[in-house]
Amino acid sequence: MEEEPEKPVKDPNKLDRELFFFLIKIMRTIFVGFFWMMINVFLGLYLGFAVPEESTKGRMIFFYAWFGISLAAYLYMIWRFWRKKMSAPDY
Repeated sequence: MEEEPEKPVKDPNKLDRELFFFLIKIMRTIFVGFFWMMINVFLGLYLGFAVPEESTKGRMIFFYAWFGISLAAYLYMIWRFWRKKMSAPDY
């Protein structure tokens, strides 16, 4: 009679640890997104860089260039956060 090979002992905290890291990714994405939006609202609306009646052409060009470049950087950073796949849970 052949003996079955021992199954590796499953770490009971493995899913919890992976879930915790997944939730950290979500919180990091939301926090950085809100922080990015607050900076742009402050520059654009509060300081008037994005309002045509309150701004000059040069300030508007600066603001919208900053907005586009920072949006591209934010999306690249979020892509880097989320590109690693979470491993499948062991049941």
